Amino acid sequence: MPPPDTMYCAQQINIPPELPDILKQFTKAAIRTQPDDVLKWSAAYFSALSKGEALPVKDRLEMPQKAGHSGLTPALLKVLHKQLSSKNYTNKTELREKWKGLCLPLDQLDSILCLGNFTDEINWMLFFALGCSALGGSITSALKHACEILTEEPEGSAARIPFDTFESLYTCLARLDGDITEDQIDAFLLSLQEAAGRRGGLIQPSDFTSLSGETAD
Repeated sequence: MPPPDTMYCAQQINIPPELPDILKQFTKAAIRTQPDDVLKWSAAYFSALSKGEALPVKDRLEMPQKAGHSGLTPALLKVLHKQLSSKNYTNKTELREKWKGLCLPLDQLDSILCLGNFTDEINWMLFFALGCSALGGSITSALKHACEILTEEPEGSAARIPFDTFESLYTCLARLDGDITEDQIDAFLLSLQEAAGRRGGLIQPSDFTSLSGETAD
């Protein structure tokens, strides 16, 4: 004879007191992030939560992308930066895990890795620079994205970042471009140093977007 069905009553079910808040925060995170694959993203979310790592969660809801244009966005690159920048270097296995957790297309990751000619050890800021470039547009557009992602100022502010960080990102992108000489790189950076000096070593997008496209790009 099969055993009788187990009967439960409210007194038998032990619900951890923190569970309602965990589920509430998870729901809010899912709404902000809008992952393409909820199950895959949920696994990454709870894995990061259990390890005390940065969660794969956008700071705010982004405007939906056009149909057929799923892929890296500024908000998702910011999530990756929070997850991977603390150690300065990461590896392909860890990066691929975080990338997949955000439901991003692996062919786009492979394209960025190929462009940067990375070995297994990956300089995060170099990858970040290429990620900004992958968002589309010119070097100037990539640098604007970088400022908006890296700034510690509130949203809608001037989006200032340290000049040395900007210098590193611009130099990386300009050298990969191949059409910008070292003299042009030096001249462009020199033209911005005075503005950065007036702000305590900080640079903002309006400083370089106001320059001619030929100079920046």
